[in-house]
Amino acid sequence: MKIQRLREFWIWFKTLAVKKTTTERFIKRFAKIYTPVVVALAVMLAIIPPLLGLGEWLTWINRALVFLVISCPCALVISVPLSFFGGISAASRNGILVKGSNFLEVLNQVSVVAFDKTGTLTKGQFEVNQVLPAGGVSETKLTGYAAAAEQQSTHPIAQSIIRAFPIAQTDYHVTRTAETAGHGIEAVINGVTVVAGNEKALLANKIKLPQLTTSDTVVYVALDGEYAGAITVADCPKADARQAVAALNKHGSIETWMLTGDSEPVAKAIGAEIGIDNVAGGLMPEQKVAIVDRLTAEAHNKAGKVAFVGDGINDTPVLARADVGIAMGGLGSDAAIEAADVVIMDDQPSKITTAIAIAKHTKQIVWENIIFALTIKGIFLIAGALGVAGMWEAVFADVGVTLIAILNAMRLQRSASRKRH
Repeated sequence: MKIQRLREFWIWFKTLAVKKTTTERFIKRFAKIYTPVVVALAVMLAIIPPLLGLGEWLTWINRALVFLVISCPCALVISVPLSFFGGISAASRNGILVKGSNFLEVLNQVSVVAFDKTGTLTKGQFEVNQVLPAGGVSETKLTGYAAAAEQQSTHPIAQSIIRAFPIAQTDYHVTRTAETAGHGIEAVINGVTVVAGNEKALLANKIKLPQLTTSDTVVYVALDGEYAGAITVADCPKADARQAVAALNKHGSIETWMLTGDSEPVAKAIGAEIGIDNVAGGLMPEQKVAIVDRLTAEAHNKAGKVAFVGDGINDTPVLARADVGIAMGGLGSDAAIEAADVVIMDDQPSKITTAIAIAKHTKQIVWENIIFALTIKGIFLIAGALGVAGMWEAVFADVGVTLIAILNAMRLQRSASRKRH
């Protein structure tokens, strides 16, 4: 776990320097124009008034130097990125790794949050509820072949079957396995072709199966092309899943979705339990991408952004496609963590609202610093040009304003501490 966290921190640190917000890029462009303009104004202030006989050269040169000191853009150039860095630091104190300040800016605009189900909103710790053998197949035969087939899979459902039905490896000789994302697994065991997975897995092999009415997740099993039975497993929502969805719904402007490969009845049952109205079940990874693309287009038309929250390797394409991908870092796959823009280290979905709150507070601090710096500098530039402000006032307008802006940015750390407690 420590090695994984160090790797995630390194990914975050490596990308932090290159991913800038639009505000930071604007300030950088602004400084490139602002600096030569104020230098030109300072030169004009030193030369034109004496040539017009409005005073001595020494007086106007001194005013020009004061003008230059006041006009230094340090407060803007330093405080804006520092404010975003403070926001990223505040997020990390809350167990949230943000891979660049630009994603803090995107979090401010999120209008749709789409969740994966298993391992994201639910614990991902399935337990077998029922074993339903078909025809003349015994329960022992059904569970034995199913557990043997699932031995090579890391999917939480597969692991629950393996835990529930431990087998002697010498009794089952596996010669071939092939796992298909969003379907299931196919294996040859003791010369028997075993298919274990969802309804799509069996239909893809032209195997007829009965329709089971249950809110549990169903793993269908076929042996040599014949339906052999089913195993139902259940997963419980995380303790804070309902709280997380309720907090997002309170925003009013944020729409919540759940996208899952589980069947529609299972998806709707979990959605109703945790308070998500927009539910799409039975989805393949590419179908999740299509839905997120549609939601993204709709959100962009309203100046909004889409966040997708997932944890599995099947979620990687969607995490990469969304405006901001959020991965569960505790139990999430390496591929999901790599593709995500934000990583929640303790797997708590309620941290999404924490991340959004920190992003909004960061934006507020950034604009406070920008407005404060420009206002003070504008006042002192006029005062300096008129000779009202001297060098001490100029130092305050430069260094003093910068220090105040830095101290203002540090407020984010205090807010992070309050959120943790």
